[in-house]
Order: sequence, then structure tokens, then C-alpha cells
Amino acid sequence: MARGKIIPSIRYKNCPEAIDWLARSFSFTPHFVVPGNHGEILHAQLTYGDAMIMLGSAHDGDDFGKLHACPNELEGKNTASFYLVVEDADEHCAQARQHGAEIIIDVRDEDYGGRGYTCKDLEGHVWTFGTYDPWSVSADAHV
Repeated sequence: MARGKIIPSIRYKNCPEAIDWLARSFSFTPHFVVPGNHGEILHAQLTYGDAMIMLGSAHDGDDFGKLHACPNELEGKNTASFYLVVEDADEHCAQARQHGAEIIIDVRDEDYGGRGYTCKDLEGHVWTFGTYDPWSVSADAHV
């Protein structure tokens, strides 16, 4: 079975800082970065294993940009969050905490399997990292 490919796109007020922070805190690797003429990021791709996120500087300068808001502009609310499979949730959480991630659900064993935690990044986006890998579990196990 081929795995589906969905690549979240995130906007940051300070995207250059976010790229550096995501690399240090969550172990993302910059894959492709297009800087603008005024210190902004027009487009970036970061990877973690075979997962990818795309990001860019928040702005209202075009039709797509006008569709987005950063959580800090929405009183900290998020309309979506991200889940990323990691090998060691405890180690990943310790690294994220060391770099200032706001841990909102500490590392714990989950009823559905695996171990994980939830945090907010430097601009308030919600991330969950865990060892539960839904690709490795049969569909019948959840029925």
C-alpha cells in the first residue's frame, strides 16, 4: 500500500528564526529555503526523516497569505495541529524543552499505544510527537 503524502504548510511572523528553532528544538533539517529581499522567507521546506513541512513568513500580501493567521493573533488558538512519529518521545521532549518549547501535555503512555507529548512552538503552533505510528498498525485494530 502506498502511503499518502500530505505536507502541512505553516506561517510564522519571524520565519528565519522559526527555521532555526525548529531545527534545534525538533530536529528538522532545512531542505530548501527561498529568502526574500527584506529578510522574510518566501518558501521553505524542512524534513524529519521522510516527513516534510513547508513554511513561509506570515503576510497579507497575496490571496494565499490572507487566508492564514498565526496562533498568537488568535489568542493562542490553533485551527490545526501536527503529529510527527519519533523514535524516542522522552528524548525528543527533553530536547524541545531545553530549547524553550512550551510543554502542554508531558510525555506519557497513550491508551491507543505508543508514548508521546504535546507542546507549543515559539509562535504558539501546537505539535504532538510520539512513538505511535498509525502506518504500522492494521486498520482492523481500530475497528
